[in-house]
Amino acid sequence: MPVYSVIVPCYNEEPVLRETHKRLTAVLSAMDGDYEIVYVNDGSRDHTPDILNDLAAHDPCVRAVHFARNAGHQMAVTAGLDYATGDAIVIIDADLQDPPEIIPEMAAKWRAGAQVVYGQRNRRAGESAFKKFTAFAYYRLLRAMTSTDIPADTGDFRLVDRQVADVVRRMPEHARFLRGMFAWVGFRQEAVRYDRDKRFAGETHYPLKKMLKLALDGMLSFSDKLLKLLSVLGIGMLAISGLGLLALLILLCCGVQAGAWWLAALMVLCTGTVTTGLGILGAYISRIYDETRARPLYIVGETRGFPADFTPFRR
Repeated sequence: MPVYSVIVPCYNEEPVLRETHKRLTAVLSAMDGDYEIVYVNDGSRDHTPDILNDLAAHDPCVRAVHFARNAGHQMAVTAGLDYATGDAIVIIDADLQDPPEIIPEMAAKWRAGAQVVYGQRNRRAGESAFKKFTAFAYYRLLRAMTSTDIPADTGDFRLVDRQVADVVRRMPEHARFLRGMFAWVGFRQEAVRYDRDKRFAGETHYPLKKMLKLALDGMLSFSDKLLKLLSVLGIGMLAISGLGLLALLILLCCGVQAGAWWLAALMVLCTGTVTTGLGILGAYISRIYDETRARPLYIVGETRGFPADFTPFRR
């Protein structure tokens, strides 16, 4: 029989955790194999750690990993991959926007030969028009900017085969964009379409600032087109500057006093282009710096529910 692992990253999920566990248990207990649920507490400041410890104490299928400090959603999922032992590994958020009841359909596709089964959203309930539009635009921009075929309208909700998980585990980069990493490794990938629900309780832990950071990580990790764009912008600015200077010279020859306004505008335009280019270069260099420091991706404070002889994956 197969063993299923479900990874649930948690950050201040006190209002929803017990309902999440109830629904996950109902789904997994009806499936065709054994299971474990690996909850990763990403430095929560509410009673999430206490609830997870209680679940681990009363349910032998529960594993709890507690970070020593908040490391972010992508690092929490990474830790879940390192601690999961299943033949098929499901990644799902704790807020119940991605319904656990989709997991059996994912498992059926996995048993039929798919090695990555990702959830692809039809509709997104409970989200603002602004968030829906920006998500729609971002995924299509990302596909246009990268050579990796990252499916549109797809988050981290997915089932992956252990072979795929082992490949991703060996990818050590710090600026992690897991949905892109799973797409990059290849293997046979299929979609399960579903309607995303509104959050069951509590507030979102992915405000605009974090969404923009995740979007930037995806763009910089899977595309060098921004760097190539700098060359195009530089050539364009040189051309515009040359035309502007030529126009000023012609006006001067015709006796027209254009003043310094045109020249000032061209200088501001060129300076803005150079500054933008330096910012893009700085973003890439910052990622190089993060990798050379070789700090651990996350720090585990304690674990609950694992066998005494259990050893997680180590990089």
